[in-house]
Order: sequence, then C-alpha cells, then structure tokens
Amino acid sequence: MSLANNLTELLGPVITKAGFVLEEITVTPVGKRRLVAVVIDREETNPSLDEVTVVSKEVSAILDNYSQMGEMPFTLEVTTPGIDKPLELPRHWKKNIGRLVKITPKQGEKYVGRIQGFADNQIALELKNEILEVSLSDIAKAQIEVEFNRKEVK
Repeated sequence: MSLANNLTELLGPVITKAGFVLEEITVTPVGKRRLVAVVIDREETNPSLDEVTVVSKEVSAILDNYSQMGEMPFTLEVTTPGIDKPLELPRHWKKNIGRLVKITPKQGEKYVGRIQGFADNQIALELKNEILEVSLSDIAKAQIEVEFNRKEVK
C-alpha cells in the first residue's frame, strides 16, 4: 500500500470528525524532501482560512508522530480545492449554487450558465434567462467561471 493510501486511512477519520471532507492526499518527492498535500473541503460551504489552519495543525501533529513517514523530511500543505477543480460530485454542485459554470457536454458545444439548483443528479442552469435541466451523466467536464464584477440581484 502506498504512503498516500496509508495517510488517507490515517487522516480520513480525523478530518471527518473535524467536520470536513478529505478530497485527496498526494505525496510527491521534491529533492531531498517530500511534499504531503492534503486537500480538504466541506459538504455545503468552502472552508475558511482559519478552519484550514486548525486542520493543518492537527494533521501536522499526527504526521510528526507517524512512524511510516520515515526519516525523510517532509513539507505539509493543507489546502482546499482550487477554483480550477472540476465539479464532479453532487456536493460540488450544491455548494456552488448561484455561481457561473462552464460546461463541456459529452456531446455538443461548451456553454456557460448559472447554477440555480441541484437534485437527483440534475442541475438546473440559467442560460439566457431560461432554465435548462442537465443530467450529470451528460457532462464531460464542468468548471466554475471566475466573476470579478458580478452585480448582485436584489
């Protein structure tokens, strides 16, 4: 079993108990060190920087005492999924309701719409003032579009 898999088994329950979802753990050799990247998320909101810091301290304390880390020094990076992380799971869609998303369908042209809702693996998207229902199974890739000057609708 790889070190990343061992760390997932070790840290998964701790991260879940803290109220987060463990997205992934990667271990990458970087010169004479290793980079241990732990990606965490929440079910319904994005974690705050303070929350990530708390989890980072807990994970660091565990890894400092974990014998399977060996003698090779490591750098720990606890982070959240970036804006470039594709929307893949139902919780990704639910927590991004109201945001713009670029969708690459399995068939047809790419398009951009605003997520209005999500239920039963169906996304409700607003496209040109119309609501379009899209099934998750029809999407090859979906990614949040960054909006810098969005005007809030009242």
